[in-house]
Amino acid sequence: MADDIVFLIDCDNTLMDNDRVQSDLREHMEKEFGAEARDRYWSIYTELFAQLGYADYLGALQRYRLDAMNDPKLLLMAGWLMNYRFADRLYPGALDVIKHLRQWGKVVIVSDGDVVFQPRKVEYSGLWDAVDGNVLIYIHKETMLEQIEVAYPARHYVMIDDKVRILAAMKKGWGDRLTTVFPRQGHYAFADDVAGYTTPDLAVDRIGDLLGYDLPAFTGVEKETVS
Repeated sequence: MADDIVFLIDCDNTLMDNDRVQSDLREHMEKEFGAEARDRYWSIYTELFAQLGYADYLGALQRYRLDAMNDPKLLLMAGWLMNYRFADRLYPGALDVIKHLRQWGKVVIVSDGDVVFQPRKVEYSGLWDAVDGNVLIYIHKETMLEQIEVAYPARHYVMIDDKVRILAAMKKGWGDRLTTVFPRQGHYAFADDVAGYTTPDLAVDRIGDLLGYDLPAFTGVEKETVS
């Protein structure tokens, strides 16, 4: 049976400050391996991101290893990544917003990423338990609408994401069945192409601002201008 409403929430730069995570990783790599090694890793990471369409931190580390086979410290990098304190990088109010939304419907984290690092990030941040394990991780979630409907059927969906491109694509697929919510957080939220996409139904400055909104705002809200 379909729920009346299901809230779908992205993870990176929506619930979690992933820009800070990346900044910490850069700082750690420079401290342990030097600026040249740091830049080499991020070059590989960027190349992989362009190829795969999602962040593959461990895949980039595996490729980087080919250039540093004899450096024992490199073997500890995966451990640093996997044991990172992701809970410390949740945006203020992120868990409260999930609790706030759950009074009206099921909350599902829908994120892009790999099948090892991304689930661990969601779990170790506390987000997995906050949504009772309702987690979907894809490569391009905006192309997975049918699969989302099968997993979590609903009469109406709300998608909360920091990427206007993804919100616009999902709105095109679901139309009026979807309310799009745009928290202006992270570097994607201020990209040059933001104004070129369909204006989200609701825009807020930070995820915690959603605590001030009640159910009607998520089921039939007038569009706000994205600046």
